Amino acid sequence: MNPFPSLRAALALALTIPVLSSLGLAPLATPAAAQNVGEKPASRDLPFVLKPIAQLENPWAIAPLPDSSVLVTGKSGKMWHVTGGGAQAISGLPEVQYSGQNGLLDVAVPPDFPDTREVYITYVAPDNALHLARGVLDGSQLTQLKTIWQQTPGGRGQPGGIVAFGPDGMLYLTVGDRMQPDTAQDPDNPRGKILRLTRDGEPAPGNPHEGAGGVRAETWTEGHRNQYGLAFTPDGKLWEHEMGPRGGDELNLIEKGRNYGWNAVSNGRHYSGQPIPDHDTRPDFAAPKLWWTPVIAPSGMAVYEGRDFPDWQGDMLIGGLAGNGLALIAGDGSDQIARWDLQMRVRDVAVGPKGEVWIIEDAGDGALYQLVPK
Repeated sequence: MNPFPSLRAALALALTIPVLSSLGLAPLATPAAAQNVGEKPASRDLPFVLKPIAQLENPWAIAPLPDSSVLVTGKSGKMWHVTGGGAQAISGLPEVQYSGQNGLLDVAVPPDFPDTREVYITYVAPDNALHLARGVLDGSQLTQLKTIWQQTPGGRGQPGGIVAFGPDGMLYLTVGDRMQPDTAQDPDNPRGKILRLTRDGEPAPGNPHEGAGGVRAETWTEGHRNQYGLAFTPDGKLWEHEMGPRGGDELNLIEKGRNYGWNAVSNGRHYSGQPIPDHDTRPDFAAPKLWWTPVIAPSGMAVYEGRDFPDWQGDMLIGGLAGNGLALIAGDGSDQIARWDLQMRVRDVAVGPKGEVWIIEDAGDGALYQLVPK
């Protein structure tokens, strides 16, 4: 990327400053250029060994439990509880639209899981809408399952559907643009947004448009494409990654009320080859902290806290579908510390309560692995 703003952006900023000053407003600062880390080569020198744990049908997401076992979803509509004794199927799951990028997606448990046994899942239903549902894990059955938020209207692929629980007690949910790029800039459409909800699926107090009603009241940020990673670092900051179009995968620091630019700007191109203005042409949009061209197709995201890999403390782990590996990102988003070629498509990565790291392979017969330090 050109580290300097384009001439058009510079002229626009020069014309904007007097207008803002006349209104008594501070002008927007030109953001620092984000770093393209996509050209950094991946290494086959791994600081860990991949220990196979289970073979599962089309695994999609991992949720660590307090006892160091894990829940794993399968995109076709299955879920397993994986322990040292093997993988036990979970019943009570909803019917899903299993096609392309759609199906049973994320699974997450809240911090008070030992008391509530609550499990949150996202899935694309037969009506093609993204659903967020909550149930209670009772042995090998998911009971009391109830949809607490539903996307209206639905869509095609690129559903997003990643859940993160914030230190504020609220639930954060990514909603992809569903292959309708213009809707990411429509404030009355949930596509291309990150929502902030209560654990009952209602708009959370303190949202940017609190009291506005509808999608606006639920929205935390907008201007996203297809967000498959969402996680809080120990300092309470929220980080997200999303797949770019043809190039321009992004790592973003998520801040209340910001617009991240899709599809007005991107560091990638449309699949047709048609250019899209770069982020540095529009300082009014939040720019990524890091970006990848060539892409890694980021999928899954976890913040490391634990004892197995002390050098990773507070850093982010990101899987790669196109990158066939795992990236380690500095906890402040300043750089890609390392990227390892695992010679497989990594669908998700998770960190357990003692610092265990799990990844799942994106395949019809995909493996769940634990990373064991060398």
